[in-house]
This record gives sequence, structure tokens and C-alpha cells, in this order.
Amino acid sequence: MILYDPSFTLRLIDYGIMIPVSPSRPDRIIEFLNSGITAGTRGATLPYPGPVFDFTAARLRLGAAGPLINRDDLERVHSKAFTASLYDGSSLAEALLETYELMDDQGRPRRYEPEKAVKPLIDLFNTILAHVEGTYLACRLALLEGPGFCYYLEGGTHHARYDRGSGFCLLNDVASAAVKVLGETPHPAPSGREKPVRLIWVVDLDAHKGDGTAELVRFARERGELAGPGGAESAGAGCILTLSIHMAKGWPLDGESLAAARPGRAPLVPSDIDIGIDSGEEAEYLPRLEEGIGRLEGLSAEYGGRPDLILVVDGSDPYEYDGLASSAPLKLTLDQCVRRDMFVYRYAAERGIPSAWVLAGGYGERAWEPPAHFLKGIR
Repeated sequence: MILYDPSFTLRLIDYGIMIPVSPSRPDRIIEFLNSGITAGTRGATLPYPGPVFDFTAARLRLGAAGPLINRDDLERVHSKAFTASLYDGSSLAEALLETYELMDDQGRPRRYEPEKAVKPLIDLFNTILAHVEGTYLACRLALLEGPGFCYYLEGGTHHARYDRGSGFCLLNDVASAAVKVLGETPHPAPSGREKPVRLIWVVDLDAHKGDGTAELVRFARERGELAGPGGAESAGAGCILTLSIHMAKGWPLDGESLAAARPGRAPLVPSDIDIGIDSGEEAEYLPRLEEGIGRLEGLSAEYGGRPDLILVVDGSDPYEYDGLASSAPLKLTLDQCVRRDMFVYRYAAERGIPSAWVLAGGYGERAWEPPAHFLKGIR
């Protein structure tokens, strides 16, 4: 199934932000999925053989009347001080300017033209908060049926850190959703599924290392709120294991970022499995991903070698036609992107593991192509 609510489409240009995130990407994906599906001789287009849920339908499916993410949920992964600052207008504006890198060192606008904005910058927070809920809804929808599959056409803000935003990511929807799902028992629970979620794999396929997620998971382990590999740190707690396959030297692992990094903080905090791919090593991408999944199985031995849910950060920015300069070192073909996604999808489906997917990074006017071809291939 697909989760998509046009009410919460990320339109950065509405706020004067000129980062090349195409607001039409989800619509282009849906349009592509519908293309070529005809009925009878008239050639009438049929809807994607879904279902396609919006937030209202998803909440009803889960038996909830209203939004399912609140301030307490954010504070389970982010610091209370940082979370509180986002509910203050002036502090929120400063956080957004920093997160989206809209000012240079001299305080001059960069990729930011506020005179073109049609909405106040701080209104962006409502959409960002909705994307956290969307990722959580995708996880819950995937858990309803085994092996369930739900693809959310937003989300994937994996750079947001414990006490600040980073890399166009203000809140970390990946960590927030995963932590909230842990310990929950999916309801309604068909086929007698009543066991709580104990282990989640985060499989991050974005071109950029999932550094914020790695930091948040590590900090939660140190607080005793999550178990580590093999049940370390907190026996009896739920466990999130992280795999990130990404550019070996691109941001946030470039020289400038590493020189400014603080010990014990992102991007220096490792994922449980980090797989760096250098330019020219694209042919090694899928074999290394397969090997990394095998290593995740080893880390999951205490849980029978398999998770209750796989949360996939399905960045399309490794695509060779991506429009962001910092993604340029990694250039997968369309076929390689689709085979990458198909491998993860089939791995989960063949083992009866629910999987929730978020759209994540992808820039420019062709960023819709990899997820669209993947989704069309599995229906």
C-alpha cells in the first residue's frame, strides 16, 4: 500500500527556500504508476491498484481519530530543550535557517529568497511534524498484515540530531517513528498477531550517511532506553539496529564536516553497519548491501536473526541524474536503483517481515524515477 497525503506535500519554494526538492515528486510517482493501466476499449485510466491511503484513512484504519505524534514522542529521541525551542516562534525560525543552511558565514541569504515566500517560514514546522506522523503511520500500516508493505511518499529526514537540525532535516522522523513503534502491539491485529514489536532494522539507502539516526539510537542506548546488538546496554528493552550504505567521502563525511565534528557526535557516531561506496565502485553497491544485511542477521541472533519490522530510508539521491551537487560522487543507474530496492523488498517479503518505506533524499526533476519504477515493478 502507499501512504500519501497531498495536504502535507513539502513545498520549500512556498517559504522562499530554493533547494531543488521537487514538490511534484509524489504526484509524478502516482501518475507514473497509473500510466498504462486501462480498462476496456476506451482506455480509461484506473487508479493505482493500491490502496493509497491519506492520513485520515490511515488513522481510521488504525482506529485513531486524530494525529498520533505529539511533543512527548519527539522528546523520546530529541533533547527536551531542543524540542521546546521548536514550539517558540523566534527559536524555530533560527533552527530552520540553520537546518536548511539558508545563511552563509557572513549572514547573507544562501538558496533563500524570503521576498518570494508566500508562507511564513515557521509554518514549515507543521508539515515537518506531519511527516514524522506519516512515517509512524507507514510503520503501523505495514505491521497490520504479514508480510505488510507500506511506502510513504515523504519522510526520511535522517540527519536531524539530538539537539539540532542538520542537512535539511529538522526532526528525525525515522528514529522518532521507530522508537514509538517499539513495544507496541499492532491493533487491529489480523491473523492473531499480538506480539509486541521488539526489534526494528533501519536500512538507510540514501546517498548521505544516516548520521542523525545513528546518533539518536546510540544516545538512547546510553540512556538505557534501547538495547544494543546482542541485548547490550539495557536487557529487556526494545532494539533498533541501523545500517547505512552511502557515499564514502561525500557530505557529511567530507573533510570540512569531519574537521568541525565533535567527538561522540554525528557524523562521527557510526551506524551499527556503515558501508561506504567510493566513486567508481557502483558495481559493488548491491553485493556490499547484501553482505551488510547478512551482518544485520548476525547482530540479531538474540531475536532469531530477524526483525519484526524493517524501516527503509529509500533515498533516490544515489541516482546518476540526481540534481544535488553533494550527491554527485555516487552515480547508480536507474536499473541499479531498482535492483537495490527490489533486493530489500524481496528479502523482507520472502521472510514474512513487514517493511515500511520512506521516500527520503532525491533532488531535481528526475528524482521521482527510481521509486516510481520500483513501485511499478512490485505491484
